Amino acid sequence: MSLPLRIAVVGAGPAGIYAADILTKKDDQLTVDIFDRLPTPYGLIRYGVAPDHPRIKQIIVALHRVMENERITFHGNVHVGQDVKVDELRQFYDAIIFATGAERDRDMQIPGEHLARSYGAADFVAFYDSHPDREQTWDLRDQKSVAVIGVGNVGLDVARILARTGDELLYTEIPPHVHRVLADSTITDVHMFARRGPAQAKFTPVELREMDHSPNVQCLVVPEGMEFDQASQQALADSKSLRMVVDVLSEWAMRDEKPGPHRRIHLHFLENPVEVLGDEATGVTGLRTERQELTGDGTVRGTGEMTDWDVQAVYRAVGYRSEPIDDLPFDTARLVLPNVEGRVLDLDGAVLPGVYATGWIKRGPVGLIGHTKSDAAQTVAHLLADEPTLARAPQRDRAAVRELLVSKGLPVTDFDGWDRLDAHERTLGEPDARERMKVSSRAEMTAIAGARG
Repeated sequence: MSLPLRIAVVGAGPAGIYAADILTKKDDQLTVDIFDRLPTPYGLIRYGVAPDHPRIKQIIVALHRVMENERITFHGNVHVGQDVKVDELRQFYDAIIFATGAERDRDMQIPGEHLARSYGAADFVAFYDSHPDREQTWDLRDQKSVAVIGVGNVGLDVARILARTGDELLYTEIPPHVHRVLADSTITDVHMFARRGPAQAKFTPVELREMDHSPNVQCLVVPEGMEFDQASQQALADSKSLRMVVDVLSEWAMRDEKPGPHRRIHLHFLENPVEVLGDEATGVTGLRTERQELTGDGTVRGTGEMTDWDVQAVYRAVGYRSEPIDDLPFDTARLVLPNVEGRVLDLDGAVLPGVYATGWIKRGPVGLIGHTKSDAAQTVAHLLADEPTLARAPQRDRAAVRELLVSKGLPVTDFDGWDRLDAHERTLGEPDARERMKVSSRAEMTAIAGARG
């Protein structure tokens, strides 16, 4: 009889946890260790979802049930590829699944995009979600109008957070330093720019409607961009969800701007940003866009008509990218691990035995969280099919890997530690009747997680 599989999963977000769940359900003998460079699990749900999205954050309840499985072990504060090499893990595991996601911004490759006050959306998301490894200072003062490039779900989140007042978010998990920045904001207008038309929008009806829920924010659509060609009409006929999106946008396009001390979100379709205006001394002073026209097949082309918009900051929400993992090949064009249906390939295109990928590091940052489960199922199916050919790791004691990590001086956290941190954050939120208040310091999180009662 062959030895029960020992599997490592690198990345404790939904992709990695779904893979661990499917593995333990498919094989009642194997064990899984999940590694994450952060001291906490849940990845994108904790550090990529806007704080005013409690419905999405409830996915953590289901993920928590998976992590409680006694055959799944969590090792936090471990950066695979740096703190521990991939080859070192191969001494303990028969296969490794990489689920490290995508949390950095893609470049737009337009002039001026790296001027001061031109931000990647991922950086702003990391700020308002209090990511412990990212910038935790921000300045929204001395700005009246700002631009958000891109109208996907991330762009909507960024625009909504920029437009809402700090006090509106006091019911959420944001810590005091995030509240202070939002409370000090002088922004009155957020302009969102989409290169294509409304029928090519990628956001969901729920995400769109949530933009308009604040009594302090009015959403407006510039009517000139509400154009539809033959491909647009066909897309609307094929998708009820898209029809719902366009119905909302059409309603907003007919609105009159209401007076009052509130903020406005303006959606501009068929406007392609071609340059961030400004200079090294002053930073962003504007955004230049080129008017687009629909071609009939769902694509657009430039008209040569340029418009300069008076904005004092730009937020680029044009997509995320994954980062290379030390000791593994990387597809620099697609920005993923090279793979075929989750089996990772070497630089010559041959399958790397025992190395797999799932989630955004496998297929790029597309799709909703729910798509990650079927993606993990595909990868796991291939891994289990490969079981007869997998070389068994020499070290099979489940405690041995923890001993290695401790010997390296790593402040490793475990899942019991997450429960302690979770309880602490909930206690912080109680005085203000909040579900929790997030701790943002890695050192503080690690200390709380490591504390014993």
